[in-house]
Amino acid sequence: MSNLGLLSILLVYLALQFFVAQWAERKRNSKWTNNPYVYSLSLAVYCTAWTYYGSIGLAARSGLNYIPIYLGPVIIFPAWIYVMKKIIRISRVNKMASIADFISLRYGNSRLLGALVTVIALLAILPYIGLQLKAISETFHVVTGTENSDNILLDSSSYVAFILALFASYYGTRYVDASEKRKGIVTAVALESVIKLVFFLIVGIYITFFVFNGFDDIYRQASKLPGFVEKNTINGLEGGMNWFMLCVLSFLAIFVLPRQFHMSIVENSRERHVRTAIWLFPLYLLLFNLFVYPIAWGGNIMFDGQNTNADLYSLLIPQSLGNKFMTVLVFLGGFSAAISMIVVSSIALSIMLGNNLLIPYGLLGSLQADSRERNNRRIVRIRRIGIFSMIILAYVYYRYFIADFSLVSVGMISFAVVAQLGPSFFGAMFYKRGSFKGALWGILSGLAVCIYTLLLPTFLEGFDPKSTFVENGPFGVELLRPFQLFGLNYLEPVPHALFWSLLVNTLVFLVVSVSFKGNYRERNYAEMYVDIDRYINNHENAFVWKGTAYIADIEKVLRRFLGEEKTARAMDIFKRKYNIGKDVTNADARLIKFAENLLTGSIGTASAKILIEGVTKEDKISLPEVLRMLEESQGTIMTNKKLEETSRELREISQQLQDANAALVHKDKQKDEFLDTVTHELRTPITAIRAATEILQDDDEIPEALRKQFLDNIISESDRLGRLIDKILDLEKFESGRQTLHLEEANLCETINKAAQPLQQLMANKDIRFTFEGKNTGVDCYYDQERIIQVLTNLFSNAIKFCKEKDGEIKVTVTGNDESVLVRVYNNGRNINEEDTEAIFDKFYQSGQQNIRKPVGSGLGLAISRQIIEAHQGRIWVENHPDNGVSFLFSLPNHTI
Repeated sequence: MSNLGLLSILLVYLALQFFVAQWAERKRNSKWTNNPYVYSLSLAVYCTAWTYYGSIGLAARSGLNYIPIYLGPVIIFPAWIYVMKKIIRISRVNKMASIADFISLRYGNSRLLGALVTVIALLAILPYIGLQLKAISETFHVVTGTENSDNILLDSSSYVAFILALFASYYGTRYVDASEKRKGIVTAVALESVIKLVFFLIVGIYITFFVFNGFDDIYRQASKLPGFVEKNTINGLEGGMNWFMLCVLSFLAIFVLPRQFHMSIVENSRERHVRTAIWLFPLYLLLFNLFVYPIAWGGNIMFDGQNTNADLYSLLIPQSLGNKFMTVLVFLGGFSAAISMIVVSSIALSIMLGNNLLIPYGLLGSLQADSRERNNRRIVRIRRIGIFSMIILAYVYYRYFIADFSLVSVGMISFAVVAQLGPSFFGAMFYKRGSFKGALWGILSGLAVCIYTLLLPTFLEGFDPKSTFVENGPFGVELLRPFQLFGLNYLEPVPHALFWSLLVNTLVFLVVSVSFKGNYRERNYAEMYVDIDRYINNHENAFVWKGTAYIADIEKVLRRFLGEEKTARAMDIFKRKYNIGKDVTNADARLIKFAENLLTGSIGTASAKILIEGVTKEDKISLPEVLRMLEESQGTIMTNKKLEETSRELREISQQLQDANAALVHKDKQKDEFLDTVTHELRTPITAIRAATEILQDDDEIPEALRKQFLDNIISESDRLGRLIDKILDLEKFESGRQTLHLEEANLCETINKAAQPLQQLMANKDIRFTFEGKNTGVDCYYDQERIIQVLTNLFSNAIKFCKEKDGEIKVTVTGNDESVLVRVYNNGRNINEEDTEAIFDKFYQSGQQNIRKPVGSGLGLAISRQIIEAHQGRIWVENHPDNGVSFLFSLPNHTI
């Protein structure tokens, strides 16, 4: 493919990413951009060109040794639910924008420590960015069939780097506040994560099942190659130690790499998204590594004996078979893996460079004097120039310093260097005695050991092959050989350097922290970091400060960076939160901390501290006084929390009392209505009985037929009176909880037939068509058969009363699943008013309708039915049908209660 053709494809791809980023910024609160899956996929920025190409090269050269780099994050990810939430909470309340802010703030808000972390990050990550550009450049030339030009201006890959620098510098600097969420970048990175995974799986399937005949075929052929067995074993205890140290390396990298901290912490918009990430990201890594081995050894089989770059097997295999489409697809996947890392890393580094080096050590004085708009423009310009310059510098670094190094070697070195932040990083969260001096000297000593045991010998071997430094050690002292320090000769160079550097780093950190007491500010932040859950809602109260400060002076500083409107709004929120009156002029510790947090996002923690210190006069505080003030602060927080809880409980009790009072009033009204209903219903049969009895008593000459009719009426009304009394007693038992159910397993369809049988003649007399769809089927469940017959009788009687006078229809259906059984009793009468669909199950429903002609019945049948069904832990309700008709439905659990 021609250079122009491939460049055109890349421009279209970048335009797509640009469009997605623009769309995500406009839809920043949309469920498509703000969800746990986008967050989790954005963490896959961990998988760079090293993963896409370098893992294959490593697997081809050394077998299974590529696995630990991905095994470490998978092993540690279950701990994310605790560790990452703690980091997120600390960062959120302190408005942090980088790992440099995180470490420096914990150890006394040290400007020096923030600068050191930034320098280490630049030292480690710039070669890593160069590594990605190296992958893009080399694969670009493989696809186009061209060679690298010695003249950078004539090399097409140079223009790719230039375009990437423009893209990253534009989208990485849209906000002055560095802690602001960049939904455009996050969504674009998540999309790239999907693209590179899908493309890698496609080429993996292609090589495994189309070029070869599956995994077995590749393994069978690869097993015949020289050194196959030796490369594909852990190699005993010594190999296991190498694996262990590489797992530690990748475990540290997933936390302290600037790009990983930025995506997982700074860009986290919902803490609960971590729950999805703890399973989705390890699954992503698993899928990505599914075809590394077959591609690597498939390449070894195809290019056996040839001087071929194993890193590029995924590209060279389809190209050698003339499959241009697959070749371009692989290239785009690798390009996607590289640019996501380049963009995110350059953004993270530019924030650290500006907030921890350039602004606090050079530009802060000039920023103080300018207006807000001008300050903001200068801050954005600093970051934009920083991003652009770092990408271009990384490209130059690749062309002139690491062009001959493999992807894996450069990546491993970068990981080892940045891992020196690990002891201080984790010590910040879990070790209160950790101090500024301990962190500073720990990092410096670990870095020195890492340089001696890894960086120096690696680059000496590359630039001076005749050097005896590696073989004999300095001045011929073999114990000091950099790759076998103090005789440790079974670890490979990277695990070896990591072991000694982390050991020295951690020991120095602990010993110095214990030997030299930190100042009050270090101990203050130690409490706030380690016990973040205790201070999460009142972190300003936990900040210890004593001195003289005025609100007006602090507001003046804030206005220079936030503007009038935002400053006024922030101060209003603060005063409302802590109930501070408008006439208060002196600032306290809470406002100092609040103001520093507001400035941190724009200029970093160290610069924010310097600015606030410039308008305040702080008194020195002894360490015991800090602890006393923290105890008082904690006591205040606990008291406030108890007061809030008591207030909430009082509000709940007050609401409960109001509800109870309303319920009593309602029950009192219901009692009156109930007595009215009972009196009315009982009076009717009693009056009929009395009238018939008096006629029989007063008139001895009544014809025999008429006398029999009166006696029948007396018996009928007596039965009606008995049924009414039974219903009232049933209701009283259910409502008082004295009614017991006799549950047994029975066939519900048989019970329905049993309930419907006595009413068949009545239905026939009224010309009602009765159908039961489950008549010949069996549905077994546990229930009180007599009570359910009572419910069905009530529902059937109700349906008979309200069916159409002509062509009446009643239909019963039974359906069930593993959880419950549902019975539906349908009649084709008129719909029920929607507002009455709940009231009809109320025993007082008719009492409120006395001005309306009542249907025949007591009005208690449905109320009793609801009590019976709810006692079975079921539910009863009514539904209207659009074309007239009503269904009464009830459900019963399909298990014992």
